[in-house]
Amino acid sequence: MKLRQNLLRATILASTAWSLQASSALAATTHSHKAHTHTQSPVLSTMPAPSPSHAGPIIHPHHSAPHSEDESVVVTGTHATNRHARQSIAPISVISNATLRRSGAVNLADAITHTYAQINVSNMGGDSGALTSSIRMRGLNPNQVLVLVDGKRRHTTANIYQDSGPEFGATPVDLSMIPANMVDHIEVLEDGAAAMYGSDAIAGVVNIITKKQSHGFNISAQSGANAYNGDGWQYQVNGDGGFKWGDTGYVHIGAQLTHSDHFITKNVFDHRLIGYTPPGVASVLYTAPAGGYQPPATSNKIMSTPEETRENLFINFGRSINDNIDFYGQVSYAHRHSEAFENYRTPNKAPEVHPFGFSPIETNEENDFGTILGLKGQVYGFDWDLSTVYGEDIDRIGNKNTANHALYVATGYTPTDALAEGYSMSQWTNTLDFRRHFSLFNAVPVTWAFGAQHRLDGYQITAGNPASYLMGGTAGYAGLTPQDAGKWWRNIWAGYTDADFHFTPKWEVDFAGRYEHYTDVGNNAIGKVSTRYDFTKRIGIRGTISNGFRAPTLAEQNFSALNVAPNGAGGLLPVNSAAARSLGASPLKPERSVSASGGIVVEPVTGWHIETDVYQINIRDRVVQGGTTNGPTAVAAIKQMGLALPSDLSPADYSNVTASYFANGASTRTQGLDIKTDYLFHLHKYGNLAVTAALDLNRTRLHHNGIGSNGEQLLTQQNIAAITTEYPRSKLILNAYWTYQNWDVNLRQTRYGETTGMMTYEDWTPSAAVCPKANNQALQYSNSCFAQFKNTPRWLTDLEVGYRFNDHWHVAVGGNNLFNIRPRKLPANLNSLGASVYDQDSAQVPMFGGYYYGRINATF
Repeated sequence: MKLRQNLLRATILASTAWSLQASSALAATTHSHKAHTHTQSPVLSTMPAPSPSHAGPIIHPHHSAPHSEDESVVVTGTHATNRHARQSIAPISVISNATLRRSGAVNLADAITHTYAQINVSNMGGDSGALTSSIRMRGLNPNQVLVLVDGKRRHTTANIYQDSGPEFGATPVDLSMIPANMVDHIEVLEDGAAAMYGSDAIAGVVNIITKKQSHGFNISAQSGANAYNGDGWQYQVNGDGGFKWGDTGYVHIGAQLTHSDHFITKNVFDHRLIGYTPPGVASVLYTAPAGGYQPPATSNKIMSTPEETRENLFINFGRSINDNIDFYGQVSYAHRHSEAFENYRTPNKAPEVHPFGFSPIETNEENDFGTILGLKGQVYGFDWDLSTVYGEDIDRIGNKNTANHALYVATGYTPTDALAEGYSMSQWTNTLDFRRHFSLFNAVPVTWAFGAQHRLDGYQITAGNPASYLMGGTAGYAGLTPQDAGKWWRNIWAGYTDADFHFTPKWEVDFAGRYEHYTDVGNNAIGKVSTRYDFTKRIGIRGTISNGFRAPTLAEQNFSALNVAPNGAGGLLPVNSAAARSLGASPLKPERSVSASGGIVVEPVTGWHIETDVYQINIRDRVVQGGTTNGPTAVAAIKQMGLALPSDLSPADYSNVTASYFANGASTRTQGLDIKTDYLFHLHKYGNLAVTAALDLNRTRLHHNGIGSNGEQLLTQQNIAAITTEYPRSKLILNAYWTYQNWDVNLRQTRYGETTGMMTYEDWTPSAAVCPKANNQALQYSNSCFAQFKNTPRWLTDLEVGYRFNDHWHVAVGGNNLFNIRPRKLPANLNSLGASVYDQDSAQVPMFGGYYYGRINATF
């Protein structure tokens, strides 16, 4: 405990010391605010930026003083050239490859979460949602974050998050399908940008810039585990390198292999197996018959992380065709096999097949590929860029170590492995961009950009094996039926224009507008106005107001499923079905947003940078989980879809059977404050110390709860909490990076603010307890009364120590969450079956605790 207190104290002192010592710091890094240039460039801002020559996956030889990441030239959120992040008209953060590597994470989404205050991930995914890596920004759904790769829209996963919670309906870009060793740096635009990039850019834009060097070779290997738990082993091996293609071209290839074992929460005791039932609770105990097998109470492994093996390949290439035209391209491929535990089934569920009980395992066999081909050049004073981008994600969701007991009783046979369903999501985007720099009236420098785009979206669902869905389906995960299956397409046509004016050397104004037509949800016209004024080279202010939209995905419009639990089931109904309409569903329409932000950028002392921005995002017609109902009404709606409930669910279990659908069910307001600051101390013979701090304060409130066509409110209190309070109210990251001779030390303190969930009263709720909001119906599994649960603030400590042997070899050892801090545990009456000990929807402290690792890097 004393060690932890000393580390915490040291990091806080380092992160605040610049306010006392900046005035006396010697040889501080100088930041000069260069005048914005408007020279013509053959590379459009939508094109990949040339990779800095120093970028790479290793620490720089001899530990040269690190420069501020916000000194990097950026291409996101602007069509201007030679624009640095700190000069930007909207807030942009740059995360370098070295910063991501020092996070100690082998997954790109986790690496960003460790190092960037505005992005978080939920504790764990439910069902197939556990098998996809996604991020949440500014408290919003992953669907509301646009991800670009080298300025081009990245295709999304086909694997939909179908369970209740903050990520309900999400089919985001799966960041783990991009090999981390191919990332040069990441630019995060912290503003609504739908007017520039189209749908989804409501919370912000994450632009991943990949490596394009024509020389060098880098390799890295890392392995680690949860030392406190004794499981959760991970390893990662990767390499990348570049070579010349003729006299003017380059090819850069990267490959990565990653594996993660299950992390299984210890001290979990299944209520059905512990030989005790509290007074007033209906018994759900499993007692072995004479001579039968009594499973241990720790058999349920539902509160765990998936096992995953992933292989990634990424290739960048380009060369000049002539003096005015360049050719470029990109190819990526990733394969993943992942497995996640479902709730344990007791020996009486399928005794003929699993006499000792069984834990069904949900699997995903996933193939993801993308390609970019483009030409860029100059003509008549215009920069132009013509590109075609295709990407597709294909998932085959399976269920192994399972059984369809009802099928066995009827036929004498049941498989133990079954294909549950298949998904495919594709995007084909063709874009033509133009840009020109000129002076208006020979006095006002202008950057004018315009372009047109066509996108074809495709989504396909294939049914599972009949055994996976007949008679209630396989235990753990029932497959999709032929009536769930289908193929859907839509075309999107778009045009945009953007004009950036420098009315004076100190005052810049940018106007952007975009028009889009969707063949399924209609037209959208949006715009944005941004401005910045620099009073001096040390003080500037900026602000933006914009409107935006997010079109409902094809998955949100067409997906349906039945999820089964040992003591209940949940049906997600397609919004356009008669079953969903009977519960109040209406056709989906786009989400609409209005965003405003304002900030100040100051440099009070040379080298000490502070950026402060406030923001507000109003969203109406949010696509959420709506019309949630339970009991006989839910059972009737599920059966209306032609779906059969598991045969072992009796009418007494129907209170734990729910049905819901996608709905434009909410209007929300998100408000926040971001503060970023950094300073570099030159300690002379004692090396260099770079200190940074980043704070995100965030709050989302519900302003309108939608009403279904049946007159009922669409959101329950639990649904409201999922989109408002399950995200941390604050996140603070304090980081100190010290380099001395051949040594380097990185110390990071992260404070997560409070999250609040509205939890279901589960199986250990007294049978006689009633819900006064629902005419005194049973409190157990109530869909009207919920229990408030708070995850109180937590501090996490990360430490990495590295040593460089020479210009080529570097090793590091480290620990994330050194002191094994975990979320608060749920009380017994809110803990489903005694096995779900944490609030899985909370985007606060990860549930897997302390992780220790070692890494070796080499560059040649």
